[in-house]
Amino acid sequence: MSDRQRWRCPVSEAKAHYGVFKRFRDVNPELIPKNMTENQAHTIILPVEEIEKLPELKENPFKRRICQVFSHDGSGNLTFEDFLDMMSVFSEAAPRDIKAWYAFRIYDLDDDKYIGREDLLEATKLLTAGQLHEDEREEIVTSVLDEADVDGDGKLSFMDFEHVVARAPDFVSTFHIRV
Repeated sequence: MSDRQRWRCPVSEAKAHYGVFKRFRDVNPELIPKNMTENQAHTIILPVEEIEKLPELKENPFKRRICQVFSHDGSGNLTFEDFLDMMSVFSEAAPRDIKAWYAFRIYDLDDDKYIGREDLLEATKLLTAGQLHEDEREEIVTSVLDEADVDGDGKLSFMDFEHVVARAPDFVSTFHIRV
């Protein structure tokens, strides 16, 4: 799957798309017109700082990273097209493999196509709000790598990550945002 491969809810779900547009517009009604043209859907940009205030993202320690992954330029600022991609992937209808790909990209904090030791250390820091000491985080990371690093190269490839996700029955139901 390419870095910018898109998955969208089927077109028959126009009502859901309208709901996503309404959510996008509600973030900043002065900036987003009531009737957006096709050109405006990929040219009008909401700043990441405003998107991070959405109730679904506000408390998420990965909110900035989520926006960066879905942003067409990696800045975290989102066009409507980017926002629609994000909401489509986080919808309950998105397939497991699409969710896994984006989850992998979110955890690959340094964008090197692997989830390495540093990515995992930073993720544990974010997930625990800095409440664990460095040695405790190291222990967790070592355990994760021991369990999930199938080829033993000290980092998780997408294949390694997919293997972990396949054994997590609640992954699909927890990797979502309701619109």
